[in-house]
Amino acid sequence: MSYVTRIVIIGGGPGGYEAALVAAQLGAEVTVVERAGLGGASVLTDCVPSKTLIATAEVMTNFDSAHEELGIRITGSGERADGRVTGVDLGKVNRRVKRLAVAQSHDITQSVTRAGVALLRGSGRLEGGQAHDGSRRVVVDLADGGRQELTADTVLISTGAHPRELPEAVPDGERILTWTQVYDLDELPSELIVVGSGVTGAEFAGAYQALGSRVTLVSSRDRVLPGEDQDAAAVLEDVFRRRGMNVMSRSRAQSARRVGDKVEVTLNDGRVLTGSHVLMAVGSIPNTEGMGLEEAGVALTPSGHVRTDRVSRTTVPGIYAAGDVTGVLPLASVAAMQGRIAMYHALGDAVTPLNLRTVSSNVFTDPEIATVGCSEADVAAGEMDAVAVKLPLRGNARAKMQGVRDGFVKLFCRPGTGIVVGGVVVAPRASELIHPIALAVDLSLTVEQVANAFTVYPSVSGSIAEAARQLHARKREQQGQG
Repeated sequence: MSYVTRIVIIGGGPGGYEAALVAAQLGAEVTVVERAGLGGASVLTDCVPSKTLIATAEVMTNFDSAHEELGIRITGSGERADGRVTGVDLGKVNRRVKRLAVAQSHDITQSVTRAGVALLRGSGRLEGGQAHDGSRRVVVDLADGGRQELTADTVLISTGAHPRELPEAVPDGERILTWTQVYDLDELPSELIVVGSGVTGAEFAGAYQALGSRVTLVSSRDRVLPGEDQDAAAVLEDVFRRRGMNVMSRSRAQSARRVGDKVEVTLNDGRVLTGSHVLMAVGSIPNTEGMGLEEAGVALTPSGHVRTDRVSRTTVPGIYAAGDVTGVLPLASVAAMQGRIAMYHALGDAVTPLNLRTVSSNVFTDPEIATVGCSEADVAAGEMDAVAVKLPLRGNARAKMQGVRDGFVKLFCRPGTGIVVGGVVVAPRASELIHPIALAVDLSLTVEQVANAFTVYPSVSGSIAEAARQLHARKREQQGQG
C-alpha cells in the first residue's frame, strides 16, 4: 500500500485553492483551512468586488466622455436633459458586488470539493515542533467554536494580508473606511477623500469620481502610482485632474476623525481637509501574527512577511508560503502561481521556479495601465540594457474611431538581439492588450517576430506591432552605425 502525502493549506485565497487543486490532482490528501470563504480576500473583499465596482464606473465614464463625439442622442428631462448620466444607485451596485463575490466563492468551493479536497471553516496555526516522522501539527479553531487537530507532511501558509490602519485614523466602517468596508455603503459619498495614491487608492479614487463623488486624492509622493511606469502615471494623473479630481501631491495624512456627518483629515503640514467620507488606502499588513510561525523556526521579514525562495519554500523544510503573506508581488496571479509551484515542489513533480520578469499586471483605472517585464526604471538603473519605443494612441485608427485620446503603447527590446523584454499599455482594456507582449517576453520573441505577426485593422493592438517595427528599424540603424 502506497503512502499518501498529507497536505494542510492554511488560507483559501488564490494561492491556497490553486495549490489545493494541484495537490489533489497529484494524489495528495488535502485539507484547506479558511475562516471566511474560498477565494479569500481576493474574491470576497478585494480584487473581485473592486473590479465589479469599477465596471459600473467604467460604463459611466465611457458614456459621459464619448457619447457626444460619437453622435449619440439622448432624450430626457429634468436632471437628464443635458444627456449626461447623472447618478448611481450605490446600494444596488454594492448588492451586485457582494452577490458576484459570493457566487465566485461558491464556484471555487464546488471546484475544490469536486477534486476531493476537505474544507474546514476556521483559523489554523502551527503548534509544536516537527514530529519524529517529519510531520507537523496544525490546530484549527473552528468557526462553530470547536477545535480540531490535523497532522500534515507539508503545510502551505496562504493567509493573505489585511488593510493597514493609522493609529489616528481608525476605521469605523461608516465614515472612515478601508477598502474592505466600502461595499457596505448604501449612499454614494458626496465628498470622498482617498488617502494613498498606490494602486488601490488610484483605482478607488477613479471609480468613485466616475460614479459621481467629488474626490480628493492625497498622495505622499510626487505623483500618483509611484511604483508604475512614470509616463503611464503622468497620463493617469492628467486624466484625473482634467475630470475634476483634486490630486494633492507631496501631502501626507496624519489623522482622520469624524465631526458630525463629516470627516476631517489633518495633513502633516497642518492643513485640514473636510469631506463626507475618507478611504484609507495606506498599504497592508501580512496575516502572520499568532500562527506559530516564528516558534516553528519560519523566518519573517522586518515587515512581518514570510521569507520564501523561488519555489515557495520557507526557511523550514516542509513549510511553504504563497500570496500576499510572502510580500512578493501582491497579485492574485502571482499568489496562484506560488501555490501551484509549492505543490509541484513538495510532491516531487516537475517545477519551474517563479520568474517575476514574466509577470503581467494591471491597474484598473480609466485608462487602464498594464505592464510586463522590463521597466523604464530598470533601464535607468542599469539593471537592463534595453531600448524603447512609445506610440501615443492618438495616432491609432481604432482609438480615433472610439474617441480615445489618452494612452500609449511602449515596447522594450534588447539592443543587439531585438528580443522583447517588456512593455506598457495605457488604454481602455489594457489588461487584454498586454497579453501578446507578455507572450513575447515569456517566449523571448524578437521585435521582428512580433512585427511580422498579422494584426487586425483597425485595432489598438496594431500599435503593438507598429512599435515592434519601429524598434526593428532602430536596431538596424544602430547596427549600421556600428
